[in-house]
Amino acid sequence: MSQRQPRVLIVEDSIALAETYAAYLDSNGYEVVLAATGQEALSRIGAGIPDVVVLDVHLPDMDGLDILRRIKAEKMPSEVVVITAQASVKLAVDAMRQGAFDFVMKPFNAERLRVTVRNAVERAKTAAVIDDMQETFGRERFVGFIGNSLAMQPAYRILQSAAPTNATVFVTGESGTGKELCAEALHKLSKRANGPLVTINCAAIPKDMLESEIFGHIKGAYTGATADRKGAALQADGGTLFLDEIGEMDLTLQAKMLRFLQTKQVQRLGEDLPRATDVRIVCATNRDPMAEVAAGRFREDLFYRLHVVPVELPPLRNRDDDVLLIARHFLAQFSAEDGRSFKGFTPEAEQALLAYPWPGNVRQLQNVVRNVVVLNEAERVGIEMLPKEIRVPRGGEAPAASPTAAAVPAAASPATAVADATVAEAGDEFIRPLEAVIRQTIETAIARSGGSIPRAAAALEVSPSTIYRRMEAWKADDAVNGRPD
Repeated sequence: MSQRQPRVLIVEDSIALAETYAAYLDSNGYEVVLAATGQEALSRIGAGIPDVVVLDVHLPDMDGLDILRRIKAEKMPSEVVVITAQASVKLAVDAMRQGAFDFVMKPFNAERLRVTVRNAVERAKTAAVIDDMQETFGRERFVGFIGNSLAMQPAYRILQSAAPTNATVFVTGESGTGKELCAEALHKLSKRANGPLVTINCAAIPKDMLESEIFGHIKGAYTGATADRKGAALQADGGTLFLDEIGEMDLTLQAKMLRFLQTKQVQRLGEDLPRATDVRIVCATNRDPMAEVAAGRFREDLFYRLHVVPVELPPLRNRDDDVLLIARHFLAQFSAEDGRSFKGFTPEAEQALLAYPWPGNVRQLQNVVRNVVVLNEAERVGIEMLPKEIRVPRGGEAPAASPTAAAVPAAASPATAVADATVAEAGDEFIRPLEAVIRQTIETAIARSGGSIPRAAAALEVSPSTIYRRMEAWKADDAVNGRPD
């Protein structure tokens, strides 16, 4: 993104004073814009969010504080400096309570305005850095996920980048880590969000029935086929098909899956006519896919066709304090559902939750909290309410690994995963540059939110100021590159 000068909007109905203030700031590297009325100020803000607004509270067409309230209500990344006469000190203090950065008493000299505006610009920059750090490294929630550990941030970033594309996503991780949540997140953040999300658990369906479940059949195709069946691949047309535990698929069906991915066509059992379908594929396994390929249990050509954007979900034992965030969430949810009065955990119970290795991951934690809520009634969950294996210290014994842990590949570094995703093919297209994906995602969210930046930010789970800053950067880039607004 191209860098721009900090933008300062001066809202002052006296043209002479406005030009004087502009002259005070002109040699300090600011882009200064003037507005003589409240409506003109709002128009200027709509054309480009300023970093600082120098605002006279007495305007000919409206109360200047109405502009302040709008800036704060819409969470624009602008700091507001109120300028006021001696008689309006009480009003200026009220403006500070409503979110103004500072106020300057009239008359004031050039140095007073310069120092105040410089401080306001630095405050805006600091707030922007904090927002970016929180959204990049400290997101506590991401769509259906809960957790702000560093171990989860690469997965969040890859999912957010891959979602707007049609790239196939391959999710690995131990059982119970949230692989289905990945599919739901990718679907909700994609352009297919209004289409269906169809899930097939390849491990839960008998092998001789799996082909029919995925590709469908016609009546009489085999004994017991008493009616036509559409199949998941056709049901998911226009949406997302999630193939969970794809490592359980036998080699014969893997060959048919490869053909389906290559042709985008489905041929139901017993039917000669192939049918076209437009689906985005997300697949998952708790096995090491490369080990399965080496052992001859998974076709290498299918693996590389599916392994376009890899996402590795860490086990709960590697997610630091996320276990407490997730446990508190489940406690509040189940307490509300069952009419209990639990408000939290005792310190001893929290220490026990943190010390336990959770071989069953988030699914096991969910079941433990559900059990506690069903069998107990109190304000706090005490350690005595937890299952024995959790509350009894392990005495230095090494944490027991999940039965599937040895089969899970080591986590790829975020840089490697993102690099792989950038150059990998998605059908006949390459994944676009990240900034283009981000721009399309934000613009789509704004359109679907009726033009409301705060609503779009809430849907994307980012700060509104992040969207405002990116929009301003895009405007600057478009202007430099000669693209129309």
